[in-house]
Amino acid sequence: MLAALGTSVALGLAGCNDAGGGADTTEDEDGMDTPTDEMGDGTTTEGMGDMTETPSGTANVRVAHLSPNAPNVDVYVDDEQVLSDVPFRAVSDYLELPAGDHTVQITAAGDPDTVAFEGDITVEAADYTIAAIGELGEGSTEFRPAILEDDNSEVGSDTARVRVVHASPDAPAVDVAAGGDVLVEGAEFGDAAYVEVPAGEYDLQIRPSGEEEAVAEFPAEFAGGTVYTAYAVGYLEPEMAPGDSAPAFDLELSVDAGGDGGMTETGNVRVAHVSPDAPNVDVYVDDDQVLSDVPFGEVSDYLEVPTGDRTVQITAAGDPDTVAFEGDVPVEAADYTIAAVGELTSEDTEFRPLVLEDDNSDPGGDSARLRVVHASPDAPAVDVTAEGAEDALFDGVPFGGSGYVTVPATDYTVQIRPDSEGNDGDVVADFDVSLNGGTVYTAFAQGYLSPDDESADPAFDLNVVQDASY
Repeated sequence: MLAALGTSVALGLAGCNDAGGGADTTEDEDGMDTPTDEMGDGTTTEGMGDMTETPSGTANVRVAHLSPNAPNVDVYVDDEQVLSDVPFRAVSDYLELPAGDHTVQITAAGDPDTVAFEGDITVEAADYTIAAIGELGEGSTEFRPAILEDDNSEVGSDTARVRVVHASPDAPAVDVAAGGDVLVEGAEFGDAAYVEVPAGEYDLQIRPSGEEEAVAEFPAEFAGGTVYTAYAVGYLEPEMAPGDSAPAFDLELSVDAGGDGGMTETGNVRVAHVSPDAPNVDVYVDDDQVLSDVPFGEVSDYLEVPTGDRTVQITAAGDPDTVAFEGDVPVEAADYTIAAVGELTSEDTEFRPLVLEDDNSDPGGDSARLRVVHASPDAPAVDVTAEGAEDALFDGVPFGGSGYVTVPATDYTVQIRPDSEGNDGDVVADFDVSLNGGTVYTAFAQGYLSPDDESADPAFDLNVVQDASY
């Protein structure tokens, strides 16, 4: 997959703080000091060192894997492996190197003969980031290392230093704004620029250069006395990127020096309405309405929710005073489904939210991951089998129970049976299900196994939704 891009390329580290040299920055009314283009050619003067003397001392060097279509990589320095199996978006710790000349090699993980880059670098007694950017193969931006000299010098206790690195191959030149102030202006692919801002919380906006409308927005908290790097990574239009799957545009933040803070962690939360006797509902998180008029059987898209204890409220649609549920739900940096299960009119299966942590990792190209959620209030514990298969997919799932299974990607006839010791009870319902490779699904067993005569009582069904695909 990788291709050798040349050998013995001399790269002077000092004096390459801006990889592409096109990013200017501004000074705002709130005292946000930023570097300016003092050279008149698109570069800044910070980090420009004198390389005529023989380097001495120790350099700190780290590696950031920011190439969105490259596999995991191994990194060698002077023929010694220093990092192994580095995934996309990972930023290593600093490694100590003697100041002077070194040969750096980046290869496919576990395959030292497949070389993506090999070149000579010269380091002084300073801090550096080697960022692998660009694309392999058919991509429009060549895979290469961007050599960045890091400014990890002390910063004031009420101030944070933030560097923005543009590493999204298909994104145009961008401005980075916060609170109405443009912090970084006209950053092109490969550019890097520092800005100092008052410590605090920000909504960082990424805008096409010169435009007002943001293409992406990210919450961040910057602590005083701390240095950060924010890497803009992934594809702005992943559906147009080379390869079968491509990571979407995102902001990867590293704490380079100093204290805490960083991107505000979020969890991805969606809501499934599978309470068969409940009306359409509205959903609130921390008093903010996030979903409206959700009908029975609907599963929402994922919503980004800050981590921590969140207050979730489910009300009748259009009637915030008619509350079906209100309670605290803990959210971590993961994917969750909150399924509204049970009945409003029954004490046996009381209406409640079922909080499920979702496993949306890649099941593999020839496999599918299927989760079954038992949300049918009048159904007993069930076995779930597949026609023609010897083993049950799920054994003895009670109301409110759930579980995952990974199976070969193909077409199935899924059978629902009352729980029995041999998983051979009478089939009460069967459903044809097609499962694609590299895809994650959730099947909600919903409705009534024995519905009343009234048409408002939905019959037993299997609601299969796609959670993730690779």
